[in-house]
Amino acid sequence: MPSASSSRVVLPEDWENGGFALYLHWPFCQSKCPYCDFNSHVAAEIDQARWECAYLSEIDRVAELTSGRVLRSVFFGGGTPSLMHPNLVAAILERIRRSWRTSNSFEVTLEANPTSVEAGRFAGYRDAGVNRISMGIQALNDPDLNALGRLHSAAEALKAFEIARRLFDRVSFDLIYARQDQSLAAWREELGRALSLAVDHLSLYQLTIEDGTAFGARAAAGKLRGVPDEDLAADLYEATQELCENAGFPAYEVSNHAKTGAQSLHNRVYWEYGDYAGIGPGAHGRLTLGGIRYATDTPRLPGAWLEQVEAHGTGELSSEALTPEEQFSEFLLMGLRLREGVDLTRLDRLKPDDFAINYKELIESGHLEIAGGRLRTSDLGRPVLNAVLREILGA
Repeated sequence: MPSASSSRVVLPEDWENGGFALYLHWPFCQSKCPYCDFNSHVAAEIDQARWECAYLSEIDRVAELTSGRVLRSVFFGGGTPSLMHPNLVAAILERIRRSWRTSNSFEVTLEANPTSVEAGRFAGYRDAGVNRISMGIQALNDPDLNALGRLHSAAEALKAFEIARRLFDRVSFDLIYARQDQSLAAWREELGRALSLAVDHLSLYQLTIEDGTAFGARAAAGKLRGVPDEDLAADLYEATQELCENAGFPAYEVSNHAKTGAQSLHNRVYWEYGDYAGIGPGAHGRLTLGGIRYATDTPRLPGAWLEQVEAHGTGELSSEALTPEEQFSEFLLMGLRLREGVDLTRLDRLKPDDFAINYKELIESGHLEIAGGRLRTSDLGRPVLNAVLREILGA
């Protein structure tokens, strides 16, 4: 890690307010969805034993840097981690438990696609120590699943979900809305059905057309039809908040809804601006070491990451010390995503002396509010969070 005394924060161990977590990226999928801009790749063959050696090597390296910490959560993301052999997941979690003390509420989440689910594999994950499943269902009807490029049918998704429910106490699933040709009435019906099925957590994302995706290319060519306009998208968002709130799944973050006590502990580490190590191709991290907070990243290509770990004993591509201004901006960018917002005392401690921040006008306009010693977005400000952040950060 480079040294940069000018990058010290006011409170060197501020990360403890958010905790410490570990993210592991499995980069492989069965196919590439047209809306997806995640670091995912399709491969005919995967040497899982070779990947195991690389993951364990990286866990050992990060554990040496973060010795003595208590680990709050582990998240297997992707890609499609449910393509990992359960023995590989078990080996990784065994090494993790040997490397860190874990919290009393230790959360281990694994993302899964319905196409890669079968009872034996899921039982293996449970036995390995996974205690939470996040399932990418995305839609509950076949025409929309086809339009989204998903390989599973609605029936297959529900079957996979039932397997997960039998084996795990905590199960979340994702849906995408503001899809092509989606009406408000259709979404209300679909979401109502989803809420009747849900265990304790739902992630509900508005379809975003990203550059570098198949949908992005179609949109640029004028060939992506039926995407809702801004007014309909706003109506869909409002219906989402209403239905979820009434069903006991209030939004605790912009796109995440949960019953009481069922929020994602891992994602809260991000939003509460804790420390997290990122292991795997394209994985990012934030680590505070020696009172300096670093942004880390890794090679995106699976082969490049694997070869770097094997040749150099590290999967890290770069490690940059963040300035106090960068840290403060990230703190607000992440924390204001939470419905409860950010602690004002912590905000004042992290704010650099020469950093201009003015949120009084946003409070006067009703987009921000202060309650219980916290600064948070209001019901008016939450749907336009990006605009609020640009205003508050002067960018």
